Amino acid sequence: MTEQNVDRSKRVLTERFLTLRQEQPERFERRLDMSWSNWGFGLENLDESCERLARAGLTHIELHGNHYGADLGYRVSETLSTLSNHGLAVSGVCGMFSVENDLSSPSGVHRQAAVDYIRREVEFAVAVGGSYLLVVPSAVGRPGAYDDAEIDRSSATLRSIADVFVDSGIKAAIEPIRSAETSLVHSVSDALAYIERVEHPGVQHINGDVFHMQTEEANIADAILLAGDRLINLHMADSNRLGLGEGSMDLDAQIMALYLIGFNKAGHFVTPEPLGPGGAPYPAMHRHPDTEVLEHLVLGSVKYFREREEALLSQ
Repeated sequence: MTEQNVDRSKRVLTERFLTLRQEQPERFERRLDMSWSNWGFGLENLDESCERLARAGLTHIELHGNHYGADLGYRVSETLSTLSNHGLAVSGVCGMFSVENDLSSPSGVHRQAAVDYIRREVEFAVAVGGSYLLVVPSAVGRPGAYDDAEIDRSSATLRSIADVFVDSGIKAAIEPIRSAETSLVHSVSDALAYIERVEHPGVQHINGDVFHMQTEEANIADAILLAGDRLINLHMADSNRLGLGEGSMDLDAQIMALYLIGFNKAGHFVTPEPLGPGGAPYPAMHRHPDTEVLEHLVLGSVKYFREREEALLSQ
């Protein structure tokens, strides 16, 4: 029986992984750094969230970019105190872009809101020791395009604020989102083209998301390889957007691809973001969560990821 294309790709990937591991074993000594994106925890107190993440063995958290106005969002001193109490550091900030702060909007008011939002979140990221801000080129939750000039408005608006990334040292990480949720930049190839269009040294990185990749990429592992050095963070969930190990996602292939691009170096993060099935997970930001569900998601996902990582590295 001949191989399926997916099986052939996995075989070639595995051969590359094992060959590199044999030839350069030092590249596999450091394990991948894990973080967790907490915006899906909704209204849960940050202290409770941090306690759970620390108990799961995590050392980093990706904080919800909730500074939607000058008087809203995490306070720096309180946040740093909470993180210190649980031995956690900030990997980065998950930028949230809706129709009200849309880089691609035909409304100058909404584009200006996006610029102001980016300034606030970069300032916050610096203050809490984060290294990146996730940026989405068009509103999440608006899959229909306004017009054919969206990409031009988005790239020009981001370019106008991009000096803030150079000045602060915070990396702008462009996230491709599936076409069911947003109108621009759905794949790694799209993100690379968008970065080229922005044409600014402050916008050079990618935030991947395997849930979106499964519908927008031909092969997730190949997409990780294509992103290469530009990939700074990778959001994780299983095929059903639940915890790792609860669906049909090939986690082994993703881990092997990450090691092949050297993602196990400092400053790069694998960040679970399991939000549950369905087309609109965003209302979860505004609700009280089920703590039993969160316990299962966090502890189960971290345990499963580390088990698969060790299984691969023990070959």
